Amino acid sequence: MRFSNFKEDKGVAGLTILLSLVVMLFIIGLIVMIFTLMGTALRDASYTSTDFSTVMETGYVNYTGYTLDNSSLRDFSISSIVIFNTTEVLAVGNYTITAGVITNATDTVASGYLPNTTWSINYTGTWNDENSATTTINETTSAIAGVTDWFSIFIVIGAMVVLILLTVIIITAIRGSGMIEGGTVTGQQNVGSA
Repeated sequence: MRFSNFKEDKGVAGLTILLSLVVMLFIIGLIVMIFTLMGTALRDASYTSTDFSTVMETGYVNYTGYTLDNSSLRDFSISSIVIFNTTEVLAVGNYTITAGVITNATDTVASGYLPNTTWSINYTGTWNDENSATTTINETTSAIAGVTDWFSIFIVIGAMVVLILLTVIIITAIRGSGMIEGGTVTGQQNVGSA
């Protein structure tokens, strides 16, 4: 008595290999996405908070706004600021600061503040600086995210394996049909005759 416990699918010719490849690529992509998101969050939490102090920065603090030199720093935040010129200090209620841009709320010709009035600005604050941990995390996250560049190669190799498997199945089917006889030829062979 002969028992067979394995499953034999007929007519799929490597479809299971191709489906396994697609599932593998999906799982790899999911893992890469999770690690990239985690790495980005870890990097944002690992910056070094650094204090800065700027003295006598000059600019036209007018109604169009003046952008502070340090405003391009990562997570730039001002803790104290004094804006003054040769004759007066600009009072706190007379200006607004939004994302490092100072706008003079009283800057009109009627109030005497001309658009080209130069102001001196002293300010202190904090920003988040890179360190060896954030640099390493960034490089690692970028390297992990680069794995997806190989997906097209995996797909091409998988398709080639399926095509080779299909070719082997076709050759085996042709040989098994009796149309092509294997071995050495001795004498006359009649293939396909009745």
